[in-house]
Formats: sequence, C-alpha cells, structure tokens
Amino acid sequence: MNQTVNYPWYKKEDTDAFFALFQNNLANFVIIAVTMLGMGFPASIVFGKVIPGAAVAVMVGNLYYAYMANRLAKKEGRTDVTALSYGISTPVMFVFLFGVLAPAKALTNDPELAWKIAVAAAFLSGLIEAIVSVTGNWIRNQIPRAAMLGALAGVALTFIAGEMLFNTFSIPVVGLVTLVIIIVGIVGKVAMPFKIPTSLFAVLIGTILAFTLGYQSPTKIVEGLANVGFYPILPSLAAFDGMTLLFGSLIGLLAVILPITLYNAIETMNNVDAMAAAGDSYDVRECQAVDGVGTMLGAVFGGLFPTTVYIATVGSKKMGAGRGYSILNAVVFGIAAMTGVIAALAALIPLAAVAPILVFVGISMVGSAFQSNEAKYFPAVAIAMLPYFANYVMTRFNKSAGEVVSGISEGIVPLGQGAMFTAIILGAITVYIIDRQYVRASIFSLVGAALSYVGLMHAPGLALNAAPQFSLAYILVSVFLVYCAYQLASSTVKEEELTTVGQKAVS
Repeated sequence: MNQTVNYPWYKKEDTDAFFALFQNNLANFVIIAVTMLGMGFPASIVFGKVIPGAAVAVMVGNLYYAYMANRLAKKEGRTDVTALSYGISTPVMFVFLFGVLAPAKALTNDPELAWKIAVAAAFLSGLIEAIVSVTGNWIRNQIPRAAMLGALAGVALTFIAGEMLFNTFSIPVVGLVTLVIIIVGIVGKVAMPFKIPTSLFAVLIGTILAFTLGYQSPTKIVEGLANVGFYPILPSLAAFDGMTLLFGSLIGLLAVILPITLYNAIETMNNVDAMAAAGDSYDVRECQAVDGVGTMLGAVFGGLFPTTVYIATVGSKKMGAGRGYSILNAVVFGIAAMTGVIAALAALIPLAAVAPILVFVGISMVGSAFQSNEAKYFPAVAIAMLPYFANYVMTRFNKSAGEVVSGISEGIVPLGQGAMFTAIILGAITVYIIDRQYVRASIFSLVGAALSYVGLMHAPGLALNAAPQFSLAYILVSVFLVYCAYQLASSTVKEEELTTVGQKAVS
C-alpha cells in the first residue's frame, strides 16, 4: 500500500551523484565520438544522428527510473530511496563499436549504410532484452547473490576502477590530485571550499591543472567551441533500412548481438541486485524491459548502443542521492547532445580529471560485493571476479590476444570469452558447495556445459559443439557433484540411524 511521504524532487546529495552519472555517460560519448570519427564516419552522422539518438535512450531511461524511485518511496514510506543510474553499457559499447559497426563499414565501405546496420543491430538487441525481461525475477531468484555480485565486482575492478586508475596515473599531477579530492570529499565526508560538490570541484581542479601545466593546449578551447551548434533530435527509419542487410549478407553479426544482449540483460540483473543489497529493491523484469525499450527508442532516433542500469547506482546510494540526479541528468544530457556541448566538453576536460570519479564507483562496487554477503561466501565472490581479468586482457589486446598471452597461459582467452556467464557459473557452483547443496551445484555445472556447447562461454562465437573440452569438463564436474550429493545423503542417513540406536539404548 502506498504511503504519504515527502520524497523530494531534488536534494543537495543529488548534485554529486549527478556529476558522477553525467561524467560516466560523458566519458562513453567521448569514446564513441572519437572512435567513430577515427573510423571515418562523418561528423554529420556522429554528432547529428548517433549522439542525439543515444541521448534519447538516456533521457527516457533516466526519467523512468526517477518515476520508479518515487513509486518505491511511496510504497515503502521512505525518503532515502535512490533512483537507478542508467546509460550506455561500457563493455557492450566496445562490442558494438568493434564487433558490429567496424565490420559493417569494412564490408559495405559506406559509412551511412554501416550506421544503419548498427542501428538495426541495436534495435534488435533492445527487442531481445525486452523479451528476456519476462524471466528476469525467476533468474534472479535462482542465482546466488555472491555469484551475481562477484561477477559484477569483476567488471567493476577491471573495466571501471582498474581502467580508470590507469587513466588517472597517466597524468599524475592531474589524476592523483583529483583522486585524493574525491576520496577526501566522498569517503572522508570533508566539505569542499565554498561548498562546491566534491566531484565538480575535483573536475574543475583537474582541468585547471591540466591547462596550467600544459597538458591541455589552449587550442582545445577553440576546438571545443567549434563543435557547438544545433543538432536536432529527429526520428528515422534507419533501423528498419538496416534490418534487411542484417538478416541478409551480414547475418553473421547475429552471433555477436545475441550473446552480448544476454550479457547486457544479466548486467542489469546484477546491478539491480547490487542495489537491493544496498537497500532499494527494484523489479528486475521491469528494469530489463526499460533498458530494452530505451535501446529501441534510441535506435529509432539514430543511436546504436544498448543501455543498462549502471553499477554506479551503488555509489550514488552511498552519496545519499534520491531521484533528482536522474532527472537532472536526463534534462542536461538532452540539452548537451542537441547543442554540441558534449563534443565541446570532451575536447576541454582531460580524461585524467574524470577518471578518479569512476575509480571510486568501481571500488565501492567491489566493497559492496563482499559486504553484502556472509564471510563464508567470500571465496565465491572472489572466484566470480577472476574471469574478468582474462576478459580485460582480451578486450585490450583485441584480436591479438591469443598471440600476446600465449606465452603466459593458453587458458586466458577461453576464460575471458563469455566472462559474465563463466563468473556466474563458477560463483554459483562455489556457493552451493559451501552450503553442501551439491545437486544445485551440479545443475549449474550442466548449465555451464550447455553454454559452452553453443559458444556462449569459452568460445569466440556461437556454434554447435563450440567448446567441446569445456563442455566435457563441466559434465564431469556435474557427475562428481552428484556423487558428492550421494555421499552426503548416505552419511546423513547413517548419522540418523546411529542417533536412533543411541536413543533406543538410553531408553
């Protein structure tokens, strides 16, 4: 039953959370712009279609999640509910850039046609996630929290905290100073001068240092201002035009789209579960549906990147944010996309000044993965984190990963392929072994065998019998776990018999 509560539209804690979320989205959009321009896509497509289209998805999702936060606040009679953070999924973004957009351009040699194909792929990805959302809560209830949060912590430690810490130290006089400001202000709870929000103060100081010490050239200001203009948000039929080729000569791209969409759905599930552990429980199915619909709407307006609930939500929760930061992000991001401000800011703000904020978000998520589980499940959390170390190496070395890491270990590449699935499977098996629920552990091992067989784990792409050695290994593990269940049942029966005999002897 809904209760009467004074849930504020905006509060001061929303300011820090807004800058963290906006900068997270901004960093992704900067990468998108720079990468697409480097691939040879004209500015008219990048800033006139892709950026505004992606902004539509971001606006729709942020406003809806603010609505969900208000609904939860009324339902539970609380004013400390935090809206879910939302934006483009960073890992999925890289896959769409280099696994969908780049091959489409290479095969067609036509930037506009390649853009239409990628938009069609994004629309299809959103549709699949919306369909998958029907089973969201059921899947969430079947997978142990330690496994889900452990997999999420692996992403946070490598792609978020780790990657951003590398960028932080790329210009230490900028990044390290900014990082310490973030730690002092957000972790140490120390107010910044003139009560400026910590994240804003950190970015300002970092940017000033970069220009003062010569790491950013004054020409960047001119370059940034040159990108300011009017970029209208207009719908198009690009998604439907590209669908013909996607299901024709480029049907092989479906082998990329399907697994990465399932990954995105699980990423949302994990992040929603992390928020439940932090105190705000949202419906997984609804969130996955919102992400899917948001992605489709973005594609209708020219965007080509799937969206997701961010792991930054937990960081926003710790900041004490409500729904205001989500609403403000939607409004500001829409204006910034239409006016070219995003492109201008991307030219002005050095990455080393923004990266420390994401370092904090990533570390918060790793800490939450352990804090939200009993100590006995720490091994499960830890083992679920490990596949993402391999996945990170693969992502950074791209197609050369096999050659680069072959001298280290032949297991790195297959461990990194389908890391999200591998992390959850290994984490779940470990949880159920700790709880001595061997049958459930055996079932998860069989799921691992099935995923390996079709190529969703330990294989470069979808195919039947894609990873036969791994499929066999998981089957053998399943058999062994069934044996363990039998042994446990036998020992339990013997203990009960001995107890019964003892009780009879006493009587």
